[in-house]
Amino acid sequence: MASIRLENIVKRYGTFTGVKHMSLEIADEEFLVLLGPSGCGKTTTMRMIAGLEDPTEGEVIIADEVVNEIDARDRDVAMVFQGYALYPNMTIYENIRFPLRMRGVAKGDQDALIRRAAEMVELGDYLERKPGALSGGQRQRAALARAVVRQPQVFLMDEPLSNLDAKLRASMRVQIKHMQRQLRVTTVYVTHDQIEAMTLADRIVIMNRGEIQQVGTPDDIYGDPANTFVAGFIGSPPMNLIMGEARDGRFTAEGVSCACPQALAGPVTLGIRPEDCTVGGQELTGTAYGVEPTGDVTYLTVDTGTRQIEVKAARDFRAAIDSPITIGFDPERLYFFDANGNRIRDLT
Repeated sequence: MASIRLENIVKRYGTFTGVKHMSLEIADEEFLVLLGPSGCGKTTTMRMIAGLEDPTEGEVIIADEVVNEIDARDRDVAMVFQGYALYPNMTIYENIRFPLRMRGVAKGDQDALIRRAAEMVELGDYLERKPGALSGGQRQRAALARAVVRQPQVFLMDEPLSNLDAKLRASMRVQIKHMQRQLRVTTVYVTHDQIEAMTLADRIVIMNRGEIQQVGTPDDIYGDPANTFVAGFIGSPPMNLIMGEARDGRFTAEGVSCACPQALAGPVTLGIRPEDCTVGGQELTGTAYGVEPTGDVTYLTVDTGTRQIEVKAARDFRAAIDSPITIGFDPERLYFFDANGNRIRDLT
């Protein structure tokens, strides 16, 4: 298969810079997810890997070969898009077969490849149907099979699950990850959905405004965020970020008071994840703004007067709206960020 390197990639559109001096290494067989809000540059980055966009500066290197001057059709990559892009007048069999015909694969070899790809996505019984007779999830699986059948050295997937409902997205995530492990193909996956990123990726690249904010495993990104953007983007609900003042070993903000390292002084932002908060502590006082039972957990929103704090409470927790609430923080799970939003790590 193939590794991918991006070396100081820049993409400009007139005076607007969509991707800013991006360097990244993607290992052979790795499942890498580009994650970020709309307009952050993640799809542009993937399109430059595919050859659908030319970088303004820098080099795209696939399998140790600079591919800037190589056409998209000759880069041996397969793409799966948000839209299924299936031919409605063809059967699923013919849709999967299409890239084999385009690449001149011998007819005698095509049938086995088509059926193997179809079985991998559990469409073996649907090959004679046309796309209009399939559900959205089945059509997306057909698009995956069409990519798989080519046996490319790189898979590129641009928000392939965003048209599906929540239940189908969950099942398709499992299928995509299992298929990638079977095929052992280097995969770049673009999404704005942090749940997809956390569940699929070997590593996540979080982007914002054309720049990389952090690269790491899902555990690294979640447990060790580099800045307030990453901390506030990852997690459901995301990390609570509370602006306040540190002095003499105490962090204070309206309705909030907790111990902090003695080395901290001046304006800082405290970060605490909802699952690291407990009802009944002494670090935060406020009122119950919202109580949302979900079966396995109750989401509690606490209003301090100037901000709302999200808490994951026990499944059987209940409180009347506007009733007084006190919240505790796990002292081992506090994060602190400076005035620029960067993580403060050296607190000795």
